[in-house]
Amino acid sequence: MKNRVMVLVLAGVMAVSSFTGCGKMEENEVVATVEGDEISAGLANFYARMTQAQYETWYAGYMGDNMWASEAEEGKSYEESVKSQIMEDLQNMYLLEDHMKDYEIEISEQEEKAIKKAAEEFDGANGLEEKEKISGSIDTVERLLTLMTIRQKVGEAIRETADMEVSDEEAAQKAMKYVAFSYMKTDEEGNSVPMTDDEKADLKKDAEKFAKGAEDEDDFAAYATEKGYEAKDATFDAEEAMSIPAELAAAADKLEEGGVTEAVENDNGLYVAKVTSLFDKDATEAEKQNIISQRKQEKYEEVIESWRKDAKITVEDKVWKKIDFNELSVTMYVDDSDPYADEVKTDDQAEEDEDTEDEGDKKDTEEDETEDAGEAES
Repeated sequence: MKNRVMVLVLAGVMAVSSFTGCGKMEENEVVATVEGDEISAGLANFYARMTQAQYETWYAGYMGDNMWASEAEEGKSYEESVKSQIMEDLQNMYLLEDHMKDYEIEISEQEEKAIKKAAEEFDGANGLEEKEKISGSIDTVERLLTLMTIRQKVGEAIRETADMEVSDEEAAQKAMKYVAFSYMKTDEEGNSVPMTDDEKADLKKDAEKFAKGAEDEDDFAAYATEKGYEAKDATFDAEEAMSIPAELAAAADKLEEGGVTEAVENDNGLYVAKVTSLFDKDATEAEKQNIISQRKQEKYEEVIESWRKDAKITVEDKVWKKIDFNELSVTMYVDDSDPYADEVKTDDQAEEDEDTEDEGDKKDTEEDETEDAGEAES
């Protein structure tokens, strides 16, 4: 029989359903050690329940009530997969804390106050029984929020050590206009259905004819419209194409500016494209930012992995096993009107928000002054 309780967790409300559990967990038990630092079962349980709530809220609807027992990968259940990541996250947070001084990172007085306030609000909003089920003591909440703040700050410091220099050549993006000839059609009942082989053969002739005619046209989009098709824009390079098939990008990459591809085929249909630029400035700048973001994440993962390789980390499997997602169901309700009202921010994030607000206030003032000036002239 389910026993539902509502628990406020930071920005969300969690509904907790208890079943007959396995072994009782003591919150002061040690679930893992990282370089001699002990991770308590209470902290692990609270972080696990927060994560579980997110998964059950957003994925259980289409994965079903048996979500956690379902197979995530060969020989591994969904619960085992998610718990494995949770444990790694906790270990990484402790390693990041150990290396704070390496990056001259500290928790400011303002951040400490914000963490303490969030923990107190959580503590005051929930009953003792509810908090016990998810190990939500005020000390545990403060500890987790502190670790998460450290993760954000040290993680960003690590990412900032990545190589930020990206040349135009490395990020260069080309541009094209293209027309797609889909192998799907709409039947009499309005359903989308595959074409027959004969219909596909006829469509291929149409695409080839269109490609031939486009070779002599300066305005590819206008020509497409004239023939009853819609031309779309895309950017690409030799290795990556986000919105177009790889086959089309590969064919277009061989052409000079103004060149038109033949009818390029894949499982979904046929495509004809015209290369409109060998260097799209805006797309290239965007690709530079993509490359930098990727380098930052790779640097972070590289550093964490090096720390993990050198660190002594142990896990008490018998204790960790007691945190069972099948025996305690947790879902979350988030207030859409203010979903992150209680989220703790670092000083840098708070300053960014203040700057944004100041810019907005300045813009509003300028608009008001412009309106007043217009009224005065009238």
